[in-house]
Amino acid sequence: MEITAAVSLEKGAPLEIKKVNLDDNLKADELLVKTVASGICGADILEVNGGPTGFAPIPMIMGHEGAGIVEAVGSSVTEFQKGDHVTVSYASCGTCKQCVAGRPYACERMNELNFEGKDIDGGTRYELDGQPLSSFFQQSSFGNYMKVQARNVVKVTKDVDLKLLGPLGCGLQTGAGTVLNDLKPEPGDGIVIFGTGTVGLAAIMAAKVAHCDPIIAVDVVDSRLDLALELGATNVINSKNIPDVPAEVQKISAGGVEFGVVSAGIKGLAENAVRSTGIYGQVAVVGGAFEGEFNMAQDFLVPARTMRGVLQGSSLPKLFIPKLIKLYQAGQFPFDKLVKYYDLKDINLAMADSKSGKVIKPILMMP
Repeated sequence: MEITAAVSLEKGAPLEIKKVNLDDNLKADELLVKTVASGICGADILEVNGGPTGFAPIPMIMGHEGAGIVEAVGSSVTEFQKGDHVTVSYASCGTCKQCVAGRPYACERMNELNFEGKDIDGGTRYELDGQPLSSFFQQSSFGNYMKVQARNVVKVTKDVDLKLLGPLGCGLQTGAGTVLNDLKPEPGDGIVIFGTGTVGLAAIMAAKVAHCDPIIAVDVVDSRLDLALELGATNVINSKNIPDVPAEVQKISAGGVEFGVVSAGIKGLAENAVRSTGIYGQVAVVGGAFEGEFNMAQDFLVPARTMRGVLQGSSLPKLFIPKLIKLYQAGQFPFDKLVKYYDLKDINLAMADSKSGKVIKPILMMP
C-alpha cells in the first residue's frame, strides 16, 4: 500500500516527505495501524545523524513514539481489534533469556530489532522507487501507517486524546519507569535528576508521585528549571552558576540524597550524580556520556554506592503505560505541559526546535 512518510535519505540531511510503499501483508502476529501522531525523541535525531556509533542504515523511516488506530490484525491476534486506540513501544523478540525472564526491555536482540533497520525475520517492509527503506523500532511512526508486532503494542483508553499518547512509548516511560520501576524510592527519600528534557521531567513527575523529598533538578536552562519546579521539583540548580553541584545537593539534602538519575549524555553528569548521593546512594544512568572519571574507592567502595544503566525505564509497556495514563487523568502526571504539535510536513522544524531546546517534546500530526 502507498503511504506518506518522512524519509531520511542521507546522513545529516533534512528529512523529505515522500510517497512510499508499505508491505501491508500481515504475519499472524502483526497489526496494521493508522498512525494519528508520533512523538519525536532524541534517538530519532541521533539516528538521522548516524546513530550512537556513527552508523545508521539510512535510507530509513524513523519514529518510535507512535499512537494510532488499529486498521487490521493478523490471524493469531486476539488482544486487538479494528478501531482500538493504541500506542507502540520498543521491539523485543519474546524468546531470549531476558524476555522469558520478564525483562523484554533488556532483550538480547534489542539493538538488532530496534536500530538495525530490518524486520524480525530479516526482511524489509518499506520501499521507495523500488529500493528498500530501513525501519526503526519495528515501527517507523514518521508515516501515516505502521505495521507492528502485537507484543509491542499497548491498547489505551479512548477517554484521552490519542494524539497526546505516543511519547508514553519511549521517553516518558523511560523517565518515569526509572524512578517507579527501578529505583523504587520510598516516601521522604531524596532524589536528584540531571537533565530536564522529556526523560528528566518525567522522572521528576514520577518522583513527586512517589513522594520523594527533596526532588532536585539540575540543568543549564532556566526556563526548563522553572518547568521542573512546576512539575514537582522542590529545588533547582543551574550548573552554569553553581560550580560544585554535589556540594550544593549535599547542602540541600543535609548529607546527600538517596537516589540520582542521569538523563543526559553529557560528560561529568554521572560523576556529579554519584557524588551527590549519600552512603548507599543509588544512581540510574539513562543517558550517559561514553566516558567517566571516577575514584573507585571514594566514589563507590567507601560510601557503598551503586551506579547502573537502566533500559526503557525497566518498563513493561502493556502494564506501565495504562498506569501513566491513569496518573495523567488524576492530574498527577501532567506530561501535556511538555508537548507542542507540528504537522508532518514541518518535521525538520520540529527537530530543530527540539535540538535547540525551544520545545521539550514535539509531536507530529499525521496527514
